[in-house]
Amino acid sequence: MKTTTFKTLVLFALVLITACGTETKKKTEEVVEKTITESKTKKLDIEKPQLTFGFIKLTDMAPLAIAKEKGFFEDEGLFVSVEAQSNWKNILDRVIDGQLDGSHMLAGQPIAAGAGFGRQAELVTAFSMDLNGNGITVSNDVWSKMKPNIPVDGEGKPIHPIKADALKPVIEGYKASGKAFKMGMVFPVSTHNYEIRYWLAAAGIHPGIYTKENIQGQVDAEVLLSVTPPPQMPATLEAGTIYGYCVGEPWNQQAVFKGIGVPVVTNYDIWKNNPEKVFVMTKKFVEENPNTAVAVTKALIRAGKWLDTPGNRAEAVKILSMSQYVGADEVVLANSMTGTFEYEKGDKREMPDFNVFYRYNATYPFYSDGVWFLTQMRRWGQIPEAKSAEWYDSKIKEIYRPDIWKKAADLLVAEGQIPSTDIPTTDGYKAVTDEFIDGKSYNAKDPIGYINSFKIGNKD
Repeated sequence: MKTTTFKTLVLFALVLITACGTETKKKTEEVVEKTITESKTKKLDIEKPQLTFGFIKLTDMAPLAIAKEKGFFEDEGLFVSVEAQSNWKNILDRVIDGQLDGSHMLAGQPIAAGAGFGRQAELVTAFSMDLNGNGITVSNDVWSKMKPNIPVDGEGKPIHPIKADALKPVIEGYKASGKAFKMGMVFPVSTHNYEIRYWLAAAGIHPGIYTKENIQGQVDAEVLLSVTPPPQMPATLEAGTIYGYCVGEPWNQQAVFKGIGVPVVTNYDIWKNNPEKVFVMTKKFVEENPNTAVAVTKALIRAGKWLDTPGNRAEAVKILSMSQYVGADEVVLANSMTGTFEYEKGDKREMPDFNVFYRYNATYPFYSDGVWFLTQMRRWGQIPEAKSAEWYDSKIKEIYRPDIWKKAADLLVAEGQIPSTDIPTTDGYKAVTDEFIDGKSYNAKDPIGYINSFKIGNKD
């Protein structure tokens, strides 16, 4: 848009605002705001403007919903359909087969596809969708048995974080009565699988090893883990098929809302500010449509920033509650999305970082985040053979694409959409951290040492 034309439009709109009634004034102000936003957007030469993206009904799909509903995709010259999918395997297959141009995906999915576990393909991610957002919930019966093993504060409330040490005697009790202790997670290469395994193993509870013969990952297992799609978790728990699960929101809070279970720990406590979902495209799509990939990433970064801007979460909850997105009750979504988390019914606690979409460089695809998933795949046998430290570094650089993120972010800085201080100065690796529930130190540049530091799991 030429500057003179833009100024004329704004002046005309200001006259309208002055002359019109309240309702028309509000609508006119929205037009002006959108005109100003569009004027700042440096549109790229988009190779493929019409796109279809997939997602699973979880609150962490929010950047996709917000980018569409707030017009961020449209600002980039993209016309995007956002479609719910039935399960994570379906999403993976549809992206690989080209039925979806990209998708909300488990962080472990593109990594496993590149590392040779499950269906193999060349997938890439230039955008990390969020930090944290998961929880581990147990049935009311299991909770009643765990509770005597948990220390309480002066008000008689359980002290968090709750470690799996409190669950260990419960599992032994089930075993003594001839029952296998069964828990659910959403997919073999999901963050949830690795988080529940990490939580259990930190208390000396063996969650099982994957082998060529046992693809369920139940060799030597004291807890039998199985796959359940996220929206089906509460019903499966209520039916007694599983005694607990690890899942993203709103399906932990749904268990509280329905009175069928109690969340005992969040993944914020298992690994503080851990990466969760990523947005994935095929390597082929990115190579054939480089400008489109950058434009998509721009829109998603803006969506993440909008979500973490104070005052926007209530509107985000309304958008996510729509049937075409998550479709859960607003009260359930708000429990975690607005800075609180409810454990036992009535025990609602402040948790401002339960869902993070932009702060702490949440959208940047750090190599070190991806390497952590590779170490867990090796630890639990999904990667069957020992690999060199160099392999971990080179493999993750094939999949995680911070170069695309950087191109998008630089354009957003030039447009005034984000400050330059929001672009991290990094080689792609975060500093060493010990912010895990067991206090273990994680150095992504020493993956072999990290794998060997655990008592339970494979050693290299």
